[in-house]
Amino acid sequence: MIEMRVAGIALDAVTRSPIVLLKDSSDRRALPIYIGQDQAKAIIGALERQKPPRPLTHDLIYNLLETWQMVLERIIIHSLQDNTFYAVLCLRQGEVKKELDCRPSDAIAIALRTNSPIWVMEEVVADASIPVDRDADEEERQAFRDFISNLRPEDFIERGSSSNES
Repeated sequence: MIEMRVAGIALDAVTRSPIVLLKDSSDRRALPIYIGQDQAKAIIGALERQKPPRPLTHDLIYNLLETWQMVLERIIIHSLQDNTFYAVLCLRQGEVKKELDCRPSDAIAIALRTNSPIWVMEEVVADASIPVDRDADEEERQAFRDFISNLRPEDFIERGSSSNES
């Protein structure tokens, strides 16, 4: 799994649909997830630490978690099927742990309110992410090519014995 953070909300240039953009810690990969207008507002509200006069849905969930002494340990965006992302809330109440199915947009909105980590399965990142820093990616590939081109067969031969044979 890869821990990611919310980089922001964008609008698709063609459809004008909101997209939540997740980025990995190295800012090398971005994962765009199309979301609804209401979820975009909820995520922006959490990012900007807005306090509505009355609790909205995600604030209500946060209040329920606190009232019942439940902890959102993390959210996991675990799969992508037919262009739909799937996520779970990983909750703990005392010693009891449960996972609840959840739309990624709702999970992100709740995670932001509880300061919980956002994790994405590697397969999802591999399938749906977009490169952010192509120059750094190319530099890394070139460094690896240089490393490989300078390897000799004797570099793979173990020098001496490190085992304790009796």
